[in-house]
Amino acid sequence: MSKSYMEGVSYPATPDWDTERPFLTGQIYLDIKITGQRMGSKSSSIDTFKNGDVNRAIGIFAPSVQELLVIDDLLFAMTGIEGMYIWMKRGRAKDSGIVFQVDASMDLALQELAKRILPLCENYIVIHSFVESRSHFKHGLVNHAFAATLRTILQDYHAMVAQLEHQFRLGRLSLQGLWFFCQPMMGAIQALTTVVQKASAQNLSGSAILNLLQNQAAAMAGDNAARSLLEKLSQYASAAYLGILERWVYEGVIDDPYGEFLIAEDKTLQKESLTEDCNAKYWQQRYSLKPGIPSFLLNSAETILTTGKYLNVLRECGHSVQVPFSENAKLTNSGSDHRYLECINIAYNFASAELLNLITHKYDLMARLRSMKHYFLLDQGDFLVHFMDIARDELAKKPSAISVEKLQSLLDLALRTSIAATDPFHEDLTCCVERTSLLVQLDAMKRMGNDMSDLNTEAESLEGDKSNSDISNQSDSISITGLETFTLDYKVQWPLSLILSKKVLTKYQLIFRLLFHCKHVQRELCGTWQAHQGTRGVNSLGTTISGSYVLCQNMLHFMQSLVHYLTFEVLEPNWHVMCDKLQNTESIDEVMQQHDFFLNKCQKECLLLWPEILQKVEKLKSICLQYAAAIHWLIPSVSVLDSDAPKVNSSESVVRKEISNKTTNRIRSRHRTLANPVWRSSDEETFKTTLEKFKEEFTEQMKGLIIALSSRSQSEPYLAHLAQGLQGLGINL
Repeated sequence: MSKSYMEGVSYPATPDWDTERPFLTGQIYLDIKITGQRMGSKSSSIDTFKNGDVNRAIGIFAPSVQELLVIDDLLFAMTGIEGMYIWMKRGRAKDSGIVFQVDASMDLALQELAKRILPLCENYIVIHSFVESRSHFKHGLVNHAFAATLRTILQDYHAMVAQLEHQFRLGRLSLQGLWFFCQPMMGAIQALTTVVQKASAQNLSGSAILNLLQNQAAAMAGDNAARSLLEKLSQYASAAYLGILERWVYEGVIDDPYGEFLIAEDKTLQKESLTEDCNAKYWQQRYSLKPGIPSFLLNSAETILTTGKYLNVLRECGHSVQVPFSENAKLTNSGSDHRYLECINIAYNFASAELLNLITHKYDLMARLRSMKHYFLLDQGDFLVHFMDIARDELAKKPSAISVEKLQSLLDLALRTSIAATDPFHEDLTCCVERTSLLVQLDAMKRMGNDMSDLNTEAESLEGDKSNSDISNQSDSISITGLETFTLDYKVQWPLSLILSKKVLTKYQLIFRLLFHCKHVQRELCGTWQAHQGTRGVNSLGTTISGSYVLCQNMLHFMQSLVHYLTFEVLEPNWHVMCDKLQNTESIDEVMQQHDFFLNKCQKECLLLWPEILQKVEKLKSICLQYAAAIHWLIPSVSVLDSDAPKVNSSESVVRKEISNKTTNRIRSRHRTLANPVWRSSDEETFKTTLEKFKEEFTEQMKGLIIALSSRSQSEPYLAHLAQGLQGLGINL
């Protein structure tokens, strides 16, 4: 096997006898002539074809005899063989072809007629040499088909020369008659010569040959015979190319031994990368378009590429399918007949419908998407409430100290004991713990751009560089725990991984992390509100505790407004819009496009793509968490409540269900008896100072958030909804 000039393509070696036997190609005549010139011999050195004295000029004969000798030599020259009085000669330029010269002593009238016919002879040699050279394996199927068609044309040409010779032997052919019979083919042969010279000079192959034939045919608009010939050549030369195209659009197979097809295959890209790499390019680059597409397929190139990709997915799913084939489905390119385009569109529609039907019905795409919505977008949050209760201690640890296996077992328990147990795909849900905060991860994604292959490394480096940005500093305002880094993961199998790829799951995880932490902050504030309820009967606290009531209520209002905005004003409406659009999709590419549009829009409207606004939100959540922790430490009644009440960490509604009215009254009576000895003047001062600090920070950050939302709401109207929801806090801007 030898390697062709087309990189990465191997072809069978040409046998030696193909070059060692020049009589097979007619090259022997040219070789002898050139060798004779180099040795200094006379140009008419081939005795095989000469019957007279080589030193004898044609001018000594009568014009009638000269005409017979010239016709005889011209018939030889028309097949690439020099005669006694018409010789071959290499042009002066290094890369010039062969030219013919006539004996200078020839009659001038005969010379003029002979010179009119000689370009036909020279063109024949150019075409014949091209046919012989392009028949080698290394030049590809299109060149083979092109050369075979030229060889067929030359066979007709040889038949014409034989007929002329027969007339000459019968004494019925004059030089003027020879010129008369040669004239009709002069234009066509010249057009072929122009094509083969350009193809040889540029070493063209594959689609470049087809484009050259198309362009030359268009340039021959004034010569119907030449244009028709070139169109016929283009039709036959493209037959091999269309044969490759047929297998691709009807079977999804690339049968391209010489790398001429318009589609390239990268076998290093595997479908497993879709679930492992955020930057997986399997769908985009496993099969891709090459430059230099045939002009007659240029408008259908994307359709052709997509059709074969769909058929490949079906085949890799073990779904044996082939586009229905009939005699009318044979791809041919014949001039103005563009029936092949209709066949390509039929194949595309069939492959698209089959794949869409397979994914939506057999693999139940919509059920999978609803399952993702239940878990990642907290559509059914009862499992999350249970999970946060039983996993609170584990999530309170630093990310490096958390046992993912323990979290997974707790998650499985929460799923089995909630409504999520009815979901047939709940076993595909897993959990994981990131190493960085949400802000740091988003900043790392922004820095990495489209290349997210080293996202975790970049995020950890940003987390380690505390002076690198304000984001890193803010993320450390409180210690990072599992509550800030916990997220979910999902097991996806082929072919659903085309839609739910690693990159798509990462987008779901970012939204989930935001929602999960918001739920955590909301639960902490609900616990703080519950702690305040135990102080209602304590009158010695004065007005300071009343201010804490108001601040706690404002913080709760902020978190409830934020969660309501994220869930009911962003996720739910966009989800329903996506579902409606998915009902009308006609291809899997449209499904991926609509799903990606849904996630990108949700990310943007959930503030994940607005780092400045998200920083303010995270800062406010951090203040709320610090306030909740401080209240539990500062209010003495919390210790009493914790010692007598059940150990729960749930919302107000859950606590009220678990604590009876009798127990609540008993706890309040104990507050009255213990309040005076526990709460001292120093505690009052500490409480007041701490409360004023939190109130000032919260008010300042809330003002900044509302201003930021309002300023951008003109270009992004959805931000106005959140800004309006936060106006009820009564903060003067």
